[in-house]
Amino acid sequence: MKQIWTVCAVSILIAGMLLIAGCTTQESPSPAPAPTVTPAHTEEEMVAFVHEAVAYAQENGKDRALAVFSDRNGSFFRDGLYIYAYDFNGTTLAHPVNPEKIGVNRLDETDVKGNFYIRELRDVARNGSGFVYFYYVDPMAENTVQPKLGYVERVDETWWLGSGIYGVTAPEAAS
Repeated sequence: MKQIWTVCAVSILIAGMLLIAGCTTQESPSPAPAPTVTPAHTEEEMVAFVHEAVAYAQENGKDRALAVFSDRNGSFFRDGLYIYAYDFNGTTLAHPVNPEKIGVNRLDETDVKGNFYIRELRDVARNGSGFVYFYYVDPMAENTVQPKLGYVERVDETWWLGSGIYGVTAPEAAS
């Protein structure tokens, strides 16, 4: 009987020490990581898409092209890849995801990091074509803000086109 009491006492002592040490408490689950988006398209596909849109605009005229670019069910909205159009003053001419922005000057809009992304895109388009990193709402990822790589190209001296792929973050700046 004395041996049973000794085993019980030692067991209670060990259980108490484990409880005090926190070994028996359940760990709270760590927060779920932020959803990451894997680009659905490559940079090369995006550039080819914009080239195709510029050629379409030059062959079919500005008015017809803008109508097609603004159509979310049209030929320039493909699996999350779409064309947007702006004039060099920063006014939206076509946007299939945000049609309410058509006619709105967005030159002073910033992304969540404070970047004047429309200005940056416009400035690159003024030089012909190129890339800009920024943050924008992804319609294919439950409208969450995601990093985006935009590619733009000048159509003529009055307007430019662009597209972008989500999930591509800017490389770290060299120190």
